[in-house]
Parts: sequence; C-alpha cells; structure tokens
Amino acid sequence: MRAAAAVIAMYLLIRLIWVAQTVFLTAFLGILFGLAVSAGVDWVRARIRLPRGLLAAIIVLGSAGAIVEFFVVSGPVLATQSRELRTKLPEAIDKIDTWLQARQGGFLGSLVGGRSGSSTTATPATAPPEPGRAIPNASRPPASDSALAAANQPGQPQTAGGAQAPPQTLRERILGQLAGLSRYFFGFVSSTISVVAGLILILVLSIYVGADPDTYHDGLMLLFPRPWRKRGGEVLTAISVALRKWLVTQLIAMVVIGIVSTVVLLILGVKAAVPLGVIAGLLEFIPTVGPILSALPAVAMGFVDSPEKALAVVIAYIAIQQMENYLLIPFLMREGVDLPPALTIIAQALMALIFGFLGLLCAVPALAATMVAVKMLYVQDVVGEPVEVFEELDDDD
Repeated sequence: MRAAAAVIAMYLLIRLIWVAQTVFLTAFLGILFGLAVSAGVDWVRARIRLPRGLLAAIIVLGSAGAIVEFFVVSGPVLATQSRELRTKLPEAIDKIDTWLQARQGGFLGSLVGGRSGSSTTATPATAPPEPGRAIPNASRPPASDSALAAANQPGQPQTAGGAQAPPQTLRERILGQLAGLSRYFFGFVSSTISVVAGLILILVLSIYVGADPDTYHDGLMLLFPRPWRKRGGEVLTAISVALRKWLVTQLIAMVVIGIVSTVVLLILGVKAAVPLGVIAGLLEFIPTVGPILSALPAVAMGFVDSPEKALAVVIAYIAIQQMENYLLIPFLMREGVDLPPALTIIAQALMALIFGFLGLLCAVPALAATMVAVKMLYVQDVVGEPVEVFEELDDDD
C-alpha cells in the first residue's frame, strides 16, 4: 500500500507540474532572483542595520524602477532606432538573399538549399478551347512525360491552374519559421494578464525569499528524516550558493555585454545600434544560445550597407564572446559550478523542447542545481569520490 501510494503520489505530482508548468517555471525564476536579493540584503545589513523585509523590498523595487527609468530615458532613441530596425531588417534579408543568389552555384548556395528568392513567372495555364473549334494536335499528349514529372515533383508548390508557383523568398521562409517558433516558444505571452501576473509573481517571490530565506530553508528541512537533515541542509545551501553566484554573474555580464555591443556597433556604423545592443544584453541571460540569436539581426543589419560590414560585425561579436568567456566570466565567477558546454547545450535543447522559452531560461540554473546535488549526494556519498562541488573555493568557505 505504501509503495502504491508513493507511485500514485509521484504520478499526480508529475501531472500537476506538467499542467501548471508555466507557474512552476515562473516560481523557479522568482526563487532564483530571491537568492540574489538575499545576498544583496546580507551585504547591505553588514553596513546598515535595517529590517531585512524593508531592504529586500527596496532592492527589488529599486532595481525594477531603475530598469523602467532606463527605458524611459532612452525611450526616444530606442523608439526611433527600433522603427529603423523594423524597416531595414527586411531590406537586409533581401540583400542577403540577392547575395546568396549571385553565389548559388558555389558552396553557400548549396548550404541554403538552392534557389530561394527569384521571382520566376509561373507558367500560364492552357486556355480552354472555344466552342465549335477543333483542338489542334488533339491526339498528341499536352506535355512530355519528363515535363509532367518535373511539374509534379514533391515540394514544388502548384497554383490553382496547375502551374508551378514561384518559390518562396528568403524573407518569406524566415518569417514563416519565426511564426512557427513564436507560437511554440511564446505561447505563454499571448495574454497580457498572464505576462503581468508572471512578473508580479517573480517580484513578490523575490521579496519574500530575499527577506527571510531561513524560513523556507528550515521548512524544507522538516521534510527530511532526522538522520538526513544535516546532509540535506548542506546540499540545499550549496545549491543556493551556486544559483546565487550564477545569477549575479549573468546579470553583470548582461549589462557589460549590452554596453560593449552597443559601443562596438556604433563604432562600426551599424544602423539601429542601440536596440541591437539591448537585445544582446537581454539574450545574454541565455548562455550559448542567446549570443548566437543576438548576433543574427546585427549581422543582417550589417548587410544593409555591405557584406564587408556584416563580416566585421561577425568578427566583433566573436571577439566580444571570447572576451566574456576568457576574461569576464572567470573574473566574476571565481567560485562556481563547472558546467560542461556540451551538457549545457543538451539541457537547453531538452528544456526548450519540453517547456518552450521558459524552459530555455531555466535550463542552465536547473542544470547547475542538479549537478551540485549529483556531486554531493551520489559522487561523494555513494561513489566515495572526493570531488569538489565548486571550481575554486576561497579561504572563507
């Protein structure tokens, strides 16, 4: 009976998580930000003796206000350049299409998959014969077998009259793919109420967790049997430290990458440099995948002027990422969980496939927490291997 009850309870819990996946993932983000707020509260209380709840509210609301103030102050520039981005980006895609068409016979053309954007004229359908008039060559087939087979090849769109439709342009194919991705990844933002409710949930959880993290830590400890509570407390503490360090590092990296990307794009003379820099900073929250996604519109905007400028943008983004990987991140995260790049990409792909965009946001911190638990509970306790949980530890830790 106990085993059956445990299996049924586990099944119902998994079903609940699946049905309310958006709520659980949003709550995970709220707890993640709450851990960072808790670190900020500890730092301020060491200098100013104020209640933790007040300090947590000041940090969260002050940070939200600073973000709103940034967009208000830079609103005119962002609005102007965003309109230019919406206007020039389709033009840039068409220029890329034309550039690829000119090299269709080469290696790039084979990668793109052949002709993508020529506006070939569809073959007109045969007009019906006039009444009473004989059809010339009526006994001959209207077309040869090879022409009929070519017209009926799979993958070639046909018009209502049976003629071959013109192939899609690169812009049409990209817009079609983006429409499908938007419906899959951003289904949770289809309602303004759900977006506002999710943001409020994150803010509220950040304040409560940052104000009194010990209450939730002690509550979780009561779920463990007494012999396991000490080890469980050590694991939960290590997980919170890893998540806090990861989030603080990512937030600082977002600001730095956003500023550096904007300055570099302005120096290169790329149009709409400010919104492209903001996009680069925001997508920096998603490791590995985010920088690639942020580089695509910047490279496309470089094509508005010339392929040479687009190549310069590619080189600049690669240099920025190398600077981040080898200078910024090691400096900010001297103590952190070593996340293998291949495992990170697999975790992001699985979470995005199962949970969509929110899963992509939560993939890396969830992987960090899982690796801490596996190292401490399995590798250390079961296997007996003295592996270090963090890459490097200070003397204080």
